[in-house]
Amino acid sequence: MILVTGSLVARAETLGQLVALSLEHVRRSRGEPGCLAHAVHRDVENPLRLVFVEQWTDRDALAAHFAVPASSAFVRDATALVDEAPAIQIYEATRARL
Repeated sequence: MILVTGSLVARAETLGQLVALSLEHVRRSRGEPGCLAHAVHRDVENPLRLVFVEQWTDRDALAAHFAVPASSAFVRDATALVDEAPAIQIYEATRARL
C-alpha cells in the first residue's frame, strides 16, 4: 500500500475557496482505480492548514492518479491560493495487524 500525506496553507482570504477546491478533488479521487482512501482535514493548531491523507493500492495507481488532468489542475489551482509551498510525502506501507 502507498500512503500519501500532504498539506497546503491557505491565505486567510482564500481559505473558503481552497476548502471547496480540496473537497472536490478528494471526492473525485475516491472514485479512481486503486484509491483506498482520500481525505482532507483542517489542522486544529493552524486553521489555515489543510492536511491530506491518501491510501493507494500501489505505485501504479498513484502514478495514474497524478496523470489525471484534473489532478494537475487541482495542484495548479490550489497552488495559486496558498501562502507557502505545498508539502507532500509518499510512503510504502503495510497494514499492521494488532
